[in-house]
Amino acid sequence: MPLGYGLSNSPASAGPLTRLPRLMLCDLNDYPYPSRRRVILGQRGAVATSQHLATLAGMEMFWAGGNAVDAAIATAIALTVVEPTANGIGSDAFALVWDGQLHGLNGSGRSSAHLSLQDYADRSEVPTLGWLSVTVPGAVSAWFQLWQRWGKLPFEQLFAPAIRYAETGFPVSPVTALAWQQQEKVFLPLQDPEFQAFKQTFFAGDRAPRTGETWGSVAFAHTLREIARTGGESFYRGKLAEAIARFSAATGGHLTQSDFAQHQSEWVNPISTPYKNLRLWEIPPNGQGIAALMALNILAGLPIEASDRDSAASFHAQIEAMKLAFADVYGHVGDPDAMQVRVDQLLDPQYARERQALIGDRALPMARTGLPRGGTVYLCTADADLMVSFIQSNYEGFGSGILVPDTGISLHCRAAGFSLEPGHPNQIAPHKRPFHTIIPGFLTEADQPLGPIGVMGAPMQPQGHLQMVVNLANYGMNPQAALDAPRWRFLQGRQILVEGGVGAGVVDGLRDRGHDLQVAPETQFGKGQMILRHQGALVAASDPRSDGLALAY
Repeated sequence: MPLGYGLSNSPASAGPLTRLPRLMLCDLNDYPYPSRRRVILGQRGAVATSQHLATLAGMEMFWAGGNAVDAAIATAIALTVVEPTANGIGSDAFALVWDGQLHGLNGSGRSSAHLSLQDYADRSEVPTLGWLSVTVPGAVSAWFQLWQRWGKLPFEQLFAPAIRYAETGFPVSPVTALAWQQQEKVFLPLQDPEFQAFKQTFFAGDRAPRTGETWGSVAFAHTLREIARTGGESFYRGKLAEAIARFSAATGGHLTQSDFAQHQSEWVNPISTPYKNLRLWEIPPNGQGIAALMALNILAGLPIEASDRDSAASFHAQIEAMKLAFADVYGHVGDPDAMQVRVDQLLDPQYARERQALIGDRALPMARTGLPRGGTVYLCTADADLMVSFIQSNYEGFGSGILVPDTGISLHCRAAGFSLEPGHPNQIAPHKRPFHTIIPGFLTEADQPLGPIGVMGAPMQPQGHLQMVVNLANYGMNPQAALDAPRWRFLQGRQILVEGGVGAGVVDGLRDRGHDLQVAPETQFGKGQMILRHQGALVAASDPRSDGLALAY
């Protein structure tokens, strides 16, 4: 049955979670899809991540007397070790934190102030490998700023599980091992000097580790200790920043110590839109979270619940709404300082109705988006007073392929999110933030926190947010069922992917509507986590498409 929600426009006035009424109404025993997982229930704290050892790192903080922010940071740090195929010390990060109101943190970095546009002159797009793809990483700063504001345990204590995993090694989990092996063809052929330390660290013996093999890095552990000891200062204004700048100068990079010294994560006001009786919250641009909000605005006036969840009619409406949202987002969104269209214009209900009128019975064409596939980790935590939605990423799996020797610091390739189109708001320029794919999400009901949600996977992320909200609001699914449900993914034009669990009738119906459809493996549809509140309990769920684990106590 559909969820019984009622929402107003702002989450700013809610009290502690312990005083909340029951919020989510759904059947926790209903699992319509062939998942091997059930929801995890608790009252005091919960953690959900894409890797079980990282989940345990967060639980360690709870059991040591920490809060949900401590747990989230420890989990994020641990993920840099145990899921290096998607994130690292050199990642960017974003967070949404509820403490009675919702706060946003933009932990993305800027391009070098010394960047030379001439280096990109003969290119059609920004590369995903090498120094031209690197901007200043913001994750370390985000960890520390979150801890400064809400942390309860000593900052150094949050690093203990990750240091242990790095120093003694850990058995590589199945999905991570598969992703690692798939990257052999990308990184093993690289012969330039800037890539050699990366290959020695992650592809020792010229191969990726297999499932169950132990991997670790003593250098990684030493670097984590240095970051912990200095509160991240070493990474931006100390010896780690010096090491990165030296390696950059020696191997053709633009990043300097002054680029790192100028970095600061930024507190931002979250943006939102109502959908049915829910409200979805996102980080504002330079992220793509606005795409999910725009698609929900377009979808809002369509009675998709009149059709079954697993029907061509429901899928078609969602795909077309997402397609229209992406067309605007890829045309207008970038560093907010360079955008010529305001957020409120993109989220205007009248504009959404105009876009909705374009949806008919046939698939709409749309120009190629041109954005590559991503590499990201999403996690969420909750306790009696705090809820955290956190995401960090290298992009394109391992990132740029650049690892600073003797540090374990692998650098992301977030500059690949820039455009080279002259005059575009996202055109690459010195000291500028690129368009960002990683987006934490959060749901509220009647000014109260329902909880954090997220789905990883570059352009799949807003599409995943849209599908999770529809599953919850239109079709009354519990969190695990919402994650289990077969997904679709819009690519470009009329091209879409659907998961193998989508029924033949839906596939045929979408093709009849003009969609160019392929059935694809589950690795193409992201990996999500969710913690929502249900009748006084925390309900945690983790995507079966990952090595993840949800725990609560």
